[in-house]
Amino acid sequence: MLRELAPQVLGALVRRHGQFDACEDAVQEALLAASQQWRDKSFPEDPRSWLMTVASRRLVDEWRSEGARRRREETAARIEVPGGAAAADHDDTLALLYLCCHPSLSVASQLALTLRAVGGLSTAEIANAFLVPEATMAQRISRAKESIRSAGARFELPSAAEQAERLRVVLHALYLVFNEGYLTSSGPALNRTDLTAEAIRLTRMLHALLPAEGEVAGLLALMLLTEARRPARTLADGSLVPLDEQRRDLWDRAQISEGIALLTRTLGTTSVGPYQMQAAIAAVHDEAPTAAATDWPQILALYDVLERVSPGPVVTLNRAVALAMVHGPGAGLALLGSLDEDPRMSRNHRLEAVRGHLLELAGDQPAAREAYLRAARMSASIPEQRYLVLRAARLA
Repeated sequence: MLRELAPQVLGALVRRHGQFDACEDAVQEALLAASQQWRDKSFPEDPRSWLMTVASRRLVDEWRSEGARRRREETAARIEVPGGAAAADHDDTLALLYLCCHPSLSVASQLALTLRAVGGLSTAEIANAFLVPEATMAQRISRAKESIRSAGARFELPSAAEQAERLRVVLHALYLVFNEGYLTSSGPALNRTDLTAEAIRLTRMLHALLPAEGEVAGLLALMLLTEARRPARTLADGSLVPLDEQRRDLWDRAQISEGIALLTRTLGTTSVGPYQMQAAIAAVHDEAPTAAATDWPQILALYDVLERVSPGPVVTLNRAVALAMVHGPGAGLALLGSLDEDPRMSRNHRLEAVRGHLLELAGDQPAAREAYLRAARMSASIPEQRYLVLRAARLA
């Protein structure tokens, strides 16, 4: 509940008082106070008003403590601590998301600020999610707020001309948070369920605010269809299980049904975007009762469309697998060769991992083994390293 209320309270405070950074700090302190006082489930009658009151008083105290300057005293004196009906029902979450994904910020800063301001995560939680020291993350968030202030960003929805581009950035930020949770880029764990759950929650919130946006629905469907497989992705010892070897009876059928329903309602009603296409590909995988029954020609056709809609090396990499499954490993390997000179893939271990897989399918075990070992050396994920080394060992 706290994380659902956080962006509403922050949005109301920023709309009322401005000063995003001060309001954000005040909300974090209010959330901390709530987590300590509501532990026994004795929630106040109106939790949002309670948070608004505590955060507003924190603002007043902060402004009054900074030297008792006349301007700040006059500002504080004019503030009425909101309560009850004064806590406006207007939901500023969308404006807050747009602000956190302001174009003046780097992608890393957009992610951190979105999780902090909209997700309600503490600095320590965000630092832990991205495996950096808390002090480093605190500096990143502080610089992000300073960049927003320096850019003169206003707390309001962008103009109609800007909204589509800004929404693209918002969706990309949520997509990256989910991906980092589903397959962590480094460390001992294969996935982070706290991050995937938070990404899904925020995307649900965005879908409720923008129900007619096809790409928002597409992203939510993609997350649900992908997350549904998580229970089968690892063994009890944490070992990675590839898609074609997973126990499909462990997949979450409720999430699959919800994802497919979202996609069915969306496709054909708006212009097709990359998230809708990726969700459609995930749906084909999830609907197959066995790996052998996967409709690879349909998946290849969908990748052909995706490559036209959103071309890029990762799309080409995934399309190479589908191409190999339809036309043989030689065709897939030929397409992979087109990525060897792409600088964006020079440090991507997945290129070598896929090459190893296709070489293994082609029967070239020595070359496949070397590709798996190269991929293992390039990966920072310990579970992936172990999986790749094991694949190589089986070919020795």
